[in-house]
Amino acid sequence: MRLVPTSLRGQTLLAVAIALLVTQAVTAVLLYRADENRRQGDALNRAAISLLIGGESAAAERRDRSGRERIGRERRAPRGPFGRSLRLEETAVFTALPGESANASLASELREILSRQGIDPHALVVVRRRAGTDPLLRAAASQDARFARRPDWERAGLIVAAMQADHGGPWRIARAATPEREPGRVGAIVLQTSLLFVVLMGVLFLLLRRITNPLRQLTSRTERFAATQQAAAPLPATGPEDVQRLITAHNAMESRISALLDEKDVMLGAIGHDLKTPLAALRVRIEAVEDDDQRGRMAAGIEDITRSLDDILSLARIGRISDEPERAQLGALAASVVEEFEDMGRDVRFEAEAQESAPVHVTWLRRALRNLVSNAVRYGDSAKVTLLRDAGDIVFRVEDEGPGIPAGQLDAMLEPFRRGEASRNRATGGAGLGLTIARAVAEQHRGRLVLSNRPDRGLRAEIRIPAV
Repeated sequence: MRLVPTSLRGQTLLAVAIALLVTQAVTAVLLYRADENRRQGDALNRAAISLLIGGESAAAERRDRSGRERIGRERRAPRGPFGRSLRLEETAVFTALPGESANASLASELREILSRQGIDPHALVVVRRRAGTDPLLRAAASQDARFARRPDWERAGLIVAAMQADHGGPWRIARAATPEREPGRVGAIVLQTSLLFVVLMGVLFLLLRRITNPLRQLTSRTERFAATQQAAAPLPATGPEDVQRLITAHNAMESRISALLDEKDVMLGAIGHDLKTPLAALRVRIEAVEDDDQRGRMAAGIEDITRSLDDILSLARIGRISDEPERAQLGALAASVVEEFEDMGRDVRFEAEAQESAPVHVTWLRRALRNLVSNAVRYGDSAKVTLLRDAGDIVFRVEDEGPGIPAGQLDAMLEPFRRGEASRNRATGGAGLGLTIARAVAEQHRGRLVLSNRPDRGLRAEIRIPAV
């Protein structure tokens, strides 16, 4: 099972989904940081107010506030989880609790707030702690049962700000609870992400389907034409304008290629007919030659030309087969080819490591296998044919004990009219089309022909076709 899609539609959807999730994750982090800064700012503003008004009553605070520059937000900051104002404390010495350390960043922000009110304290210390560890709040909880029963008050965040106005003066200590987070904030982010994801992915899916469906049809059409070389009705031009132009261009190209192939078949058929007729007539006329040796050589030359012409016409027809492949027992097919050579007294052996069947063009596959065995017995005096399964392929393997082929010429030997033996004498090497035809037949079955030298001696030729 593939975790990463391979299609254009799947990869685009995956990329957009990842980008959307990353973007929303970054947005969630920024919103969380902004909310934390807001809550921290509210707590610092309330701590500053407590330090400014000292121990005055709430009424005095309201009278004073009209002449004082507002601090923080226009509306009153939330009181936090305690439901009460935290009283100011004055001590001769301020000592942080064990494990606490002064927060220089918060102290800098609080000093800036105070400086805007004309206050420049000699010393300022800010620490953060849990409400449950604060001695003042624990004492209040022991005296006020109603306060002690408040849920989760001990886990609430608390900012403790200690200010010494003058050197050697008392420390004024203010406590401000960090406001609780707005309920539903995380749920709102998740809901927003889900809605964006569904809407964007839905629209993108519809758009990609409009693009990729015509491309998939075009791909299937191209693969079918490459396999059969038979043109069909023009593919409807659908999808965006660029895709429509591509389909229209493909239809025109397919039609032109099909017309050229038809012309080629007609031309080769005419050439074959025009050449075979005089060759047949020539074959009759040489019977009047009295010299047996001369007549035999002339007949062999005519036969060589006829066979070469048959090979050329066969190579031209491969790929233009209109018949559908038929499922055949490949072991029986290979055995029948081996029996032909055994009947001719050739040293050819057959071994089937697996019983395989597949839809094939039997006549052409038999022709390709016959060519490989013929080469093996010609250059190596013997041949071993093996039918096996290897890495998802059905393999016809033909091995000989001949001289092999130089490594640098293996690929070149698959080209038309390339031979290991320099002459064109069919008895020593033929026209050089046997391997070319075998390769064309393998490719017709969506496979390939592989040549390699054996480690000890000889050549190994393999027709590999996909197992279906």
